[in-house]
Amino acid sequence: MNGFVTGTPRTLLRLEGLLVLAGATIVYSRLEAGWWLFGILFFAPDVFMVGYLLGRKAGAVVYNFGHCYALPLAVAGIGVFWAIPQATAIGVIWAAHIGFDRALGYGLKYDDGFSSNHLGQAGQGRSAS
Repeated sequence: MNGFVTGTPRTLLRLEGLLVLAGATIVYSRLEAGWWLFGILFFAPDVFMVGYLLGRKAGAVVYNFGHCYALPLAVAGIGVFWAIPQATAIGVIWAAHIGFDRALGYGLKYDDGFSSNHLGQAGQGRSAS
């Protein structure tokens, strides 16, 4: 139903995700917020999968809301601007999570099913590239 990014652009998007993960992790290491917090919150953005309890379309909207870079950037920016270190840490951890997902090939979801995302079919290996 929907198009997927393939070939070199897909590889570049996945590499970009890996670099976001690495960069966010390096930034986090400079925050001195404690690695326990990173470990606890790293998979917290996956709570947005709960939207799929409302159906595929609502699920895709809710999941994508929590898995685009705009929100963690806003949270981290608020933390930096207003000197709220907890917000900065949360935003950076959130961005790291999204980068991790993208590096593994899990992108923004289409509404035809959870495994259908802009980077291809999740769980299909390299066949979607």
